[in-house]
Amino acid sequence: MKIYGDSISGNCLKVKWVADSLGLSYSWIETSVLKSESRTAEFLALNPAGQVPAVILDDGRALAQSNAIILHLAEGSALIPADAYQRAKMLEWMFWEQYSHEPYIAVARFQVRFLGKPIADLEPRLVERGWGALQRMEDGLAASPFLAGPAVSLADVALVAYTREAGDGGFDLAAYPRIEAWIARVEAALDIA
Repeated sequence: MKIYGDSISGNCLKVKWVADSLGLSYSWIETSVLKSESRTAEFLALNPAGQVPAVILDDGRALAQSNAIILHLAEGSALIPADAYQRAKMLEWMFWEQYSHEPYIAVARFQVRFLGKPIADLEPRLVERGWGALQRMEDGLAASPFLAGPAVSLADVALVAYTREAGDGGFDLAAYPRIEAWIARVEAALDIA
């Protein structure tokens, strides 16, 4: 398997962490978004959306979108709960991550850390929604140690990627003790640093 990813991207790291956690064999092909390497004709032939991550599976088929990739890779593993309700909760969090978390937490991080934008110049709506996303997670972690139940799942992988880097975008996690403890649990469960 080939994984095309940018090491600065939480979406790409999700795929790497799942592959590593499951002991899958792959080649990592560093593909810099800052250098527009995902916009070359060669890459666009692989993924017409021009986004990383993208994978070429062992059988030669291509797959894109981080959460679709990790769901495919983890099929049949403990990262997908066997209980139907917990599996649905996992998917609920994964869908929410791409619509209500990543567009705020990851975008603020990218603008500040990689584009050099001052935190004070971030769009107020972006910041407000980022804080709202963190509060939603803090509240969601009140009932269990992981987002979809008692064990780490793909929901945790999907959300830890950018949450653990939220400070880069001006979001201080000190006000969210459940999130901070959860990050440590997920990092330990996946053996990531």
